[in-house]
Amino acid sequence: MPEKKIIRKKSRRKKKSRWWKWLVAVFLILFFLGLIFWLYPFWGMPLNGQRHGNPPLTPAWALECWLWEDDVNTAARVNELLTGYKEHDLPVRTILIDSPWSTRYNDFQVDTLRYPRPAQWFRKLQDAGYRVVLWMTCMVNSRSKDTAIRNSQAWYNRARQKGYLAGDGFQFEWWKGKGGFVDYTNPLAVKWWHGLQDQVFAYGIDGWKLDGTATYFSSKIGPVHLPYQYVAHGLLTTRGYMDRYYRGEYRYGLKKNPQFVTLARAIDTPWAHPEGFAPIDAAPVTWVGDQEHVWRLPHAKGKRPSKESVENGIEEALSDILHSAKLGYNIIGSDVGGYSGKIIPPRLYIRWAQFSTFCGLFLNGGHGERRLWKRSPQELKIIRKFSWLHTELVPYMYHYVVTAHAGGTRLQRPVKGKYEYLFGEDFLVAPIYQDSTARRVTFPPGKWHYFFDDSRVFVGPQTLDFSVPLDEFPVFVKEGAVVPLRVSRPYTGLGDRRSEGYVTYLIYPGGKNRFTLFYPDGSGQTEVTVQRRDNFLQISFSGVHKPHILRIFAEKPPQKVLLDGNLLEKDRDWHFDKNARKLVIRTDSYAEGIYKILE
Repeated sequence: MPEKKIIRKKSRRKKKSRWWKWLVAVFLILFFLGLIFWLYPFWGMPLNGQRHGNPPLTPAWALECWLWEDDVNTAARVNELLTGYKEHDLPVRTILIDSPWSTRYNDFQVDTLRYPRPAQWFRKLQDAGYRVVLWMTCMVNSRSKDTAIRNSQAWYNRARQKGYLAGDGFQFEWWKGKGGFVDYTNPLAVKWWHGLQDQVFAYGIDGWKLDGTATYFSSKIGPVHLPYQYVAHGLLTTRGYMDRYYRGEYRYGLKKNPQFVTLARAIDTPWAHPEGFAPIDAAPVTWVGDQEHVWRLPHAKGKRPSKESVENGIEEALSDILHSAKLGYNIIGSDVGGYSGKIIPPRLYIRWAQFSTFCGLFLNGGHGERRLWKRSPQELKIIRKFSWLHTELVPYMYHYVVTAHAGGTRLQRPVKGKYEYLFGEDFLVAPIYQDSTARRVTFPPGKWHYFFDDSRVFVGPQTLDFSVPLDEFPVFVKEGAVVPLRVSRPYTGLGDRRSEGYVTYLIYPGGKNRFTLFYPDGSGQTEVTVQRRDNFLQISFSGVHKPHILRIFAEKPPQKVLLDGNLLEKDRDWHFDKNARKLVIRTDSYAEGIYKILE
């Protein structure tokens, strides 16, 4: 072959090689530009650490059981629910009023056809000891889907003309209609917006459920939505607007009510805002949703489950809650039984309630029958038991509200094992996520007592198959645990009505351990130290004195029990429950608070 032809071929190869490199370079440039100009303002990453602070001090009332429904949305249905729950001794602290409750979205005027005489009605709820949380979003609608006033174009136009809306009134079609975004950078808009809210703050409400419309904040070029919009202070990203929405509503609520909360989304599905919806410092209570009333959606036989089939049932709730916990959110939950659908399968409802017992938020609501007395007797009995167990655990959970707020340990932490997590330092939870009484449990190092039968002890690390009946749940307590409880009912076996007014401490002696009980009323704290010595067990109290009941795991009754050097009388001051393997001591008052238990 002539030399010139060889040179030309080499030259062509070099040109092809250069074009390939240019194509790769252009692709990389476009990719990174896409990250910078689209994904970054939408997701907010990688500045995750800079936009999140420590979790707020969630008030203790928000750790108790929540109730709501989304099929009828009237005062009459709320009254029926609360009356039924009271008659069947089911605990409820918070009633959540979801949409539609206002005359349009979001004018904060109560629809008096649905909720007549709202001032008196809200006051009656509060006098009965309930907390009230109302649903809201950041949208000013020109058209609303299911409210009393559906065409609110004139109301929307007034807000736009005054400059209260972002992007000169740019409108977005969302699931409740069509509207514009309140401009949180405009002081006049915020003053107007909060002035509207004062209508219901006057009724003494305790919180907002902040639904996720801030994620739609955008502008539009042709059919393409961009994660930016012009506001009073210039150009704002979707992520920036979300932060202003969640922080602004939480902070204003605290000005009106020092025990105010917002219920916000943590994670929905991991690909949507993987850094979390609400900033952690403005997320006293969070939930993940909206799941369907299924374990997981069915898929074609012989095919692998699709992403959607896994992400639309209890498995999605488990996955998203643990993902949220890993990000640093503290008080997290999901709709018990799932949000969407008509019929909640009984075993699913039970297992979801049991899982929610060991979450910071127990949120029983959504679509489907929530009047447990109209469901099966088995569901009523089991869900009542676990609802009260969750209520009893409030003092324990509140400890982790305080520690998390200070930058320390948070309530839920994922560990090795499918959907397993630590609930505080002392509980290992391995939720049932299939319609089964069995699952595989991976135990971390240490000795773990099965919570529903203390005689069963497992030493980690090990993995084994574990079976539980429908009225129990795979929960294990670590040896050394000191767990404060607030017991007032007999359903859980941890006390009865005579326990009311006492702090019940569940104690599993092992080495030297310490637990600090923080009192939500600001009265101080009590520190409990447990230490096993040569021939006796010592339990010491310091700090605020409170009447208490000790339930101490023990294989046999003690020889003597002393408090501050004084001998306590058997059957009057203490007794040994052989079946439960518990030494039970009841104390109304004490001087120093030093117990010596001779074994």
